Amino acid sequence: HLRSMRTPTAMIVGLVLCPCGLLLTFTGTLAPSWRQVSLIPDQPRDVVLEQGIWDICRERQSTHDRLCGQADELGYFEQVPVRVARGLMPSSLVLSLLGLVVAALGVRCWQREPQHLVAGVAGLVLLLSGLMSLVPSSWYTHELWALPSPSGSTLVVGYSLVLSYLGSCLEVLGGLALTLSFHQYCKE
Repeated sequence: HLRSMRTPTAMIVGLVLCPCGLLLTFTGTLAPSWRQVSLIPDQPRDVVLEQGIWDICRERQSTHDRLCGQADELGYFEQVPVRVARGLMPSSLVLSLLGLVVAALGVRCWQREPQHLVAGVAGLVLLLSGLMSLVPSSWYTHELWALPSPSGSTLVVGYSLVLSYLGSCLEVLGGLALTLSFHQYCKE
């Protein structure tokens, strides 16, 4: 009888991974460093441009002077991968929040038995959310060097893109873990 009172491991894994993924994706969406542009011709060697999906920041690394809201002279924000990321990343965040609310209702924290069907549906929602943020992160990574930049400059993946990618993967794994609840529902 005590064994049935335990929350299934897959649900716990899903409820740990998905909020972590949401936090990483949220940070990656808002922070302006999907790509770093350095060694820009006609600029001091320590100037770095950090390009995100919402903003471009210019930082002088020797003094740590940072100025955001830089003009988009090369049409960076008009590029399809950036526009897609601007649409899918916030949509993914909203869907993640919805999925976590549904998951909280399905996993029994205050009930005797978990609601396996509700937890499984939450897993599908969270899986979809992870895929919605994984697509723009992957596409942007693939097109990183094709996006406009000053000629002769050096391009590097920024930390925001890495956080978005990791957060997406955690949400996908957490969503998959929660979808395992369908197995128990079908057995019942």
